[in-house]
Amino acid sequence: MIVTGMKTDRIAKAALRRKFQVRKTVSGTRERPRLAVFRSNRHIYAQIIDDTAGVTLVACGTKTQGLRDQVAKSGKKKDAAKLIGEAIAKQALGVGIRCVCFDRNRYRYHGRIRSLAEGARAGGLVF
Repeated sequence: MIVTGMKTDRIAKAALRRKFQVRKTVSGTRERPRLAVFRSNRHIYAQIIDDTAGVTLVACGTKTQGLRDQVAKSGKKKDAAKLIGEAIAKQALGVGIRCVCFDRNRYRYHGRIRSLAEGARAGGLVF
């Protein structure tokens, strides 16, 4: 990512600082992997990661082949995030993952991030 200008440089540094602040306390293990969330302006992605092995166990996003049509029908970004949360929970339970720790990355816990977390809890994940 190329950042130019003083204001954008300051914003990017603040975002990295927030991200490291969260990652300092949240770490995934084999018994309790990390549910990491990334959002862009249009899409949202979630993946379950075992940090001890450095492996992504389950991944899902709004661009995922099976969910793309459902996301398009939902219309709102919050609804799409809830669908992604439910889908990642379903995949995780299929692999045998029930408990996770939630990594909200650098985002505040509201809006789409909160909808994704609520969808994952509704799908059966515990965190």
